[in-house]
Formats: sequence, structure tokens, C-alpha cells
Amino acid sequence: METSRRSFLKFGTLGVLLLAAGGGAYRLLHGAPAARFALDKGARAAIDAMVPALLAGALPLEPAARQAAIGATTRGVHQAILGLPLGAQKELQDLFGMLALGPVRRLLGALPSDWPEASPEQVGAFLQGWRTHRIGMLRAAYQALHDLVIGAWYAEPTSWPAIGYPGPMKELSA
Repeated sequence: METSRRSFLKFGTLGVLLLAAGGGAYRLLHGAPAARFALDKGARAAIDAMVPALLAGALPLEPAARQAAIGATTRGVHQAILGLPLGAQKELQDLFGMLALGPVRRLLGALPSDWPEASPEQVGAFLQGWRTHRIGMLRAAYQALHDLVIGAWYAEPTSWPAIGYPGPMKELSA
């Protein structure tokens, strides 16, 4: 099926209007974003779902240790975001706001369920779709999420033994 230029423009305009309406609805429901990034329920659920997808094979297998590692990584992502300039924090707040909206999430990544109900495989497919998407903004969003999660994971000393990193040199940490 070949798409005409007119159809492409119609669908593109419809997509922009849907995203704008979704963003407006999110702002009405959650208020204007704070000056600093706030890890709300939706953002926490998204990060908690992305951590197992991005760290497949690196997380502990034992359920309690796995949940503790996911929680620590999510807190690390939050701390990393708070260390960014306010403009970047606002962009990430907008990204997580968008990811909290079901219709937008389905439209941009075909994730069929809410974050807590999505399997790591579904979240992985969602993220892989963004990683290889033809729209550069979605690729950039994937890269930001990937770097935040991976950075938060390897900032935790408990993850160092798995990669053979002994920690900082004693001479530098004193």
C-alpha cells in the first residue's frame, strides 16, 4: 500500500494534534511541571519497567534482591536527572508525562498495557522501536533513557563485582 503525500500530511497533522491534546490533558490533570524534576507515580512506573528491559541479564535473579536493585536504579535515575540543568529536567519531565499517557504510549510504541503490567519483553520491544525509529527525537529519547538507566546501575557499587571493577583506587578516594 503506497501512501500519498496528501494522506501523509493528514496523518502527520492528526498525530501532532493528538500529541498536543495528550500533553494538554496531562498538564490539566497533573498541573504545570515543577521547576525541578519530580519523580511522580507515572515516571517511577516507567523507569521501574524499563530497568529490567535495559539491564536484562545484569539484575539479580532472586526476587527480593531484584526488586531492591530495580528500586536503587530508579532512585539513581532520579538523582542523575536532578543533577542536570533545569532545561533538561523539564524536557525529561515532559517525556515521562508523555509516556504516562496510554494513547500516546500506544501510538508511539505500540505498548499494549500500562507500565506495571508490561512484560520486560514488551518494554524491550517498545524501547528497541524507539532506538531504531526513523524520527530522530524518539531515537534521542531512547538514548537519554538508556544512558540514565545504565549510568544509575553502574554508579551503584553493588553492580561493580559483576563486571570485575574493583572500585576507585584507594589513593584517589582518600
